[in-house]
Amino acid sequence: VQLQASGGGLVQAGGSLTLSCVAPRRTSRNNGMGWFRQAPGKEREFVAALSWDSSITNYADFAKGRFTVSRNNAKDTVYLQMNSLKPEDTAVYYCAQNRGGGAGSASPQYPYWGRGTLVTVSS
Repeated sequence: VQLQASGGGLVQAGGSLTLSCVAPRRTSRNNGMGWFRQAPGKEREFVAALSWDSSITNYADFAKGRFTVSRNNAKDTVYLQMNSLKPEDTAVYYCAQNRGGGAGSASPQYPYWGRGTLVTVSS
C-alpha cells in the first residue's frame, strides 16, 4: 500500500496548515485512517484518526479543538487540518492506514504507513 502525505511546511505560531494523504482506492475505502507525528528526539505519537465511514473520529488531547481529520473517499484522500499551531507541533507527520475500519490510536493497528511530511512551527 502506497500512501503519500503532503502539505507540510513552515508556518508561524498561530497559523494553519492542512495535510493531505492519498491512499490507493483499492485498499483504503474500507479502512480507517490515522495521523501520527514524531518530533525530533521524541517517540512517534498518535494525532488523530477517522473510521472508514467518517462516523468516528479520535483525537489526541493536544489535538482536540485545534485539529480536524476528514476524508474524501471519492478522492481517496484523508486530510488533517491544523489550526492555532504551536512550536511544539513541530514534527514529521505521517498518515497510516488501519488494518480495519476503526479509528484506533495504537500504532500496531496501522500496518501501512506513508512517508512523512515535515511541519515546522516558528515562534
